[in-house]
Amino acid sequence: MTLSIPNHQTYTIYWAVIGLVVGLSIVTLPNIMSLLLIGTISLGIFFLLEPTLAFVVLLFIAPMKTLLETELAINFPLDVGQLSFVVAIGVWGIRRLHLKERFPNPFQIPIFNAVLFFLATTLLTIPNAISVGAAINEWLKWVEILVLIYVLNDQRLIRWQWLVIALILVGVSQAIVGIYQFQGGSGAPHLWILDYQYFRAFGTFGQPNPFGAFMGLILPLSLGVSWGLFITAWQQRTFSNIVLAIGSFSASGILLLGLLVSWSRGAWIGFAAASLAMLWVLPSKRWQGTMLIIGTIILGSILYSSGQLPSQISDRVLNFTEDFTGFRDVRGAPINDDNYAVVERLAHWQSALAMATDHLWLGVGFGNYEAAYKDYALINWPEALGHAHNYYLNLLAETGILGLSAYLIMWGLIFSATYRPISMTSGWQRGIIIGLVGVWVHLAVHSLVDKLYVNNIFLHIGVLFGVLGILHNRSKQAEEI
Repeated sequence: MTLSIPNHQTYTIYWAVIGLVVGLSIVTLPNIMSLLLIGTISLGIFFLLEPTLAFVVLLFIAPMKTLLETELAINFPLDVGQLSFVVAIGVWGIRRLHLKERFPNPFQIPIFNAVLFFLATTLLTIPNAISVGAAINEWLKWVEILVLIYVLNDQRLIRWQWLVIALILVGVSQAIVGIYQFQGGSGAPHLWILDYQYFRAFGTFGQPNPFGAFMGLILPLSLGVSWGLFITAWQQRTFSNIVLAIGSFSASGILLLGLLVSWSRGAWIGFAAASLAMLWVLPSKRWQGTMLIIGTIILGSILYSSGQLPSQISDRVLNFTEDFTGFRDVRGAPINDDNYAVVERLAHWQSALAMATDHLWLGVGFGNYEAAYKDYALINWPEALGHAHNYYLNLLAETGILGLSAYLIMWGLIFSATYRPISMTSGWQRGIIIGLVGVWVHLAVHSLVDKLYVNNIFLHIGVLFGVLGILHNRSKQAEEI
C-alpha cells in the first residue's frame, strides 16, 4: 500500500504550527492539561500518517461506552465510540483529500449496496414514527455501518489486515476482563451464578448479554483465522507461521472462556450454530462438510446422553429452549425466579406482534419499539426493554413486512457474497471468510432472542462488513484474471 506523503515544505509548516501550540501549552496550561494536549496532538499526527490506527483505536474504545458513562461525571455530546468514529472518518477524509484523487465509487461494493437497500427501505417507515428522534438515531447506526463499509474498502489508505487483528485483540481484552469478573471481580450481587460461587461476566458492556453477543461475534472470526494460520504453518513449516498459529489458537481459547462466563444462553446457542456452519464450509467439498456436521451432532448427542457434558451448561440451554417451544399468550402466565427471563421475553414478543398487526406494512417507525410500547404493554410488563429481545419481531413491529423483508434480502446478499470467495482464497484469508460465515450465522441465530446492534457493537459489525467487501472484491478480481 502506497501513501501520499506531504512534501518537505508542507512538513515544515506542520511542525512549526505544532511546535508553537506545544510551546504555548507548556507555558500557559497546568501540567496535566499540557500533557493531555501534547498527547492528543501526537495521537493526531500518528492518525494522519497512518489512518488505520484511528480505526484500531475506535475498535478498542467503542466497547467502553457504558463503563465511561457510569464511571465518569462528564457528559459528552456523543459517547466515546461515536466520538472515535467521527475522528476516524475525519482523519480518513483529510488524508483522502490530500491525495487529490477521486473518491472510490461505493456502488462497486456489493455489501454497500445490500446495506443501502435495507437503509433506504427503513426511510419509508419514519413518517409512522411516534418519536422521530428515536427513528433518526436508529437510522444513523446503519448510516455509520454504511460509511465504514465504504471507507474500509479504500485500500489506498486502509490496512484491512490490521483491523482483523484488532478485532480479535479487542475481543481477547474484553474476555480477560470478563474472566476476572466471573471469579469475583465484579462484585455485582444480581449476577450471582453457580450456587453463588461465581458472577456472570459483562466486560465493559455493563450487562452480560451484549458481552456474550460480542464474544460470540469475535470468536468465529478468531477460529477462522486460527485455522487459516494452522494450514499455512503446516504447509510452510516456518517458525513465524507456527508462532502465529499458536498465538491465534490461544486467543480463540480465551474468547471461548469469555463466551462461557457470560452465561448467555443466546450467545451459546448462536455459537453452536456458527460452529456447525463453519464446519460445513471448512472442507473444499460440501458433502464432506455435511458429514462433519452429522458427526458433530452425533458426538454431541452421545456426550449429552452419557452425562459427559457439564450439567450446569446443558441444563441451562435445554431449559431455555424448552421454555420457548410453542409461543403462547403469557398475559396470565405465572411468574417466578426460574421463568422470569423467558416470560419477560415472550411478553415483549407478544407486544411486538400486536404492533405489527396494527401497522402491518410499515410498522410503528424504525427505532420506535420503545416509544410505542406503552400502548401495547402487557399488564405485568409495563416497562419497555428498549427492544423486543427478538430482532426479527422487533423489525416487524418497527418497519412492518417491507422492512423485515428488506433486512432478510440484505442478509441473503451478504451470505451470498461471503460464500463466493471461499473457494477462491487460501491461507489466513480463507480462514477469515470461514470465520465470517460463523459470525453471520451467530448474529442470525442470536437475533432470535436478542438485539445485537447495541452498545456500539454495530461499529464492529460495520468493520466486519468492510473486511468482507474487500475480500469479496479481491476474489472477484482474481476470477476475472
